[in-house]
Amino acid sequence: MTPSHGSESSLAISAQNLTKTFGTGEDRVNAVDGVSFDVEPGTVVGLLGPNGAGKTTTIKMLLGLVTPTAGSVQVAGQDVAANRYDLYNHVGAMLEGARNVYWRLTVRENLEFFAQLCGHTLTDARGRHHRLMEQFGLAERADEPVSSLSRDMKQRVSLICTLARRTEVIVLDEPTLGLDLESSIELRREIRRLAERDAMTVLLSSHDMDLVEAICDRVIVMHEGAVIADDRVDNLIDLFEVQSYRVVLEPPFPDQLRAELDGTYETHNWTQSSDHVQFDVALSSGSEFYDLISALQAADVTLRSARSLGSDLGDVFLELTDRSNPIGSTPEGR
Repeated sequence: MTPSHGSESSLAISAQNLTKTFGTGEDRVNAVDGVSFDVEPGTVVGLLGPNGAGKTTTIKMLLGLVTPTAGSVQVAGQDVAANRYDLYNHVGAMLEGARNVYWRLTVRENLEFFAQLCGHTLTDARGRHHRLMEQFGLAERADEPVSSLSRDMKQRVSLICTLARRTEVIVLDEPTLGLDLESSIELRREIRRLAERDAMTVLLSSHDMDLVEAICDRVIVMHEGAVIADDRVDNLIDLFEVQSYRVVLEPPFPDQLRAELDGTYETHNWTQSSDHVQFDVALSSGSEFYDLISALQAADVTLRSARSLGSDLGDVFLELTDRSNPIGSTPEGR
């Protein structure tokens, strides 16, 4: 399921057999176990996985913040282990839960500082900075210290400072965490614009499946330190297409029938009121749908409607991780 890619020198990111082990003996933890993937320039790639999957450790190895136990990684043509400091002229990052900007500086001063780190002059950068502040609702707060801003605004400042550096590659770890809806929509637009107009490469790690599905060309799914899927979003959705239906019934509805349906089918989102009973059900085949209808008829329940629901990336993610982790356990944070 892994797409084919070009030569290593033409890739924006190339990770080969990345492995990271913490501790020794009985305390040994394989946080990342032989992860390999390539990312082509000008693409937006989602890095997904449940908590503890190894995403954050992988990102930190890509950025040279954590040294791999084994394996190698190149970013923007730079060998991360050999050229760590030069690497930061080519890659920008916004990490979850970290202070990505300087809180004593103003919004404008932070933008100017991070742009100059990559050699951009203030004259060249000023117009872009103003546009970013306007886009993300920070223009009126441009000369206020970041420490005085709300959590949402601090997140927006971190985001625009990452974008302001105009590096070939940017890494965003949970960029919409704490953002309001308007800012999240602006983020989608800006990332697609950067990829399509400026050929910037974006590696995005997020639990926001709507964001990932909307902007990513491809997704890499990790689970328990390993890559379990790597493909285009639409291909994954097609592969794991499950026919889901929203079923609405007329009352009365026998209590024992719900128990029978729950035991036979994958049902969700039960609601019941004085005039209807509603639930969603996932069926693996057309014959199961007819079996369900027959069961309802046998119970003398009146079917008001049964509407097909489409699958999305969230369904695929749950299907993949459930298959890889049948008992539902999740390792501690990686």
